[in-house]
Amino acid sequence: MPFPVEEKYIIDTEKELEVTFPKSFRIRMMKLNGGEIENEEVHWVFYPFFDKSDKKRISRTSNHIVYETKEARNRTGFPKDAVAIGKDDYGNQIIMRPKLFNKKKLREAIYFWNHEAGSITRIAKIISEIR
Repeated sequence: MPFPVEEKYIIDTEKELEVTFPKSFRIRMMKLNGGEIENEEVHWVFYPFFDKSDKKRISRTSNHIVYETKEARNRTGFPKDAVAIGKDDYGNQIIMRPKLFNKKKLREAIYFWNHEAGSITRIAKIISEIR
């Protein structure tokens, strides 16, 4: 079950990954740190930001964005500049990519990385489009 996260944990993640998350993503995650999207077509689980505020939150956020991004970057074909923000039930990743002319800032767009085909498809222009 997702719960709010303090912005300082988002900032910690940005420092570790050397990127800046877009405002829309930050706002969503500050309200719902992680969570799931499920409908007749998809079941996605969003990774949380690592929340070190207490033992319960540490346990609930151990599959955090930094950890999952580092794991994904070791997989064949995963784009090395991508940040893993979620997954589906089949080993595919939901990712964010850096802007073309500023590699430190992530785009608003959300992408789907298919691990079998090695393809990347935009699934939303902004996080709020995903329902």
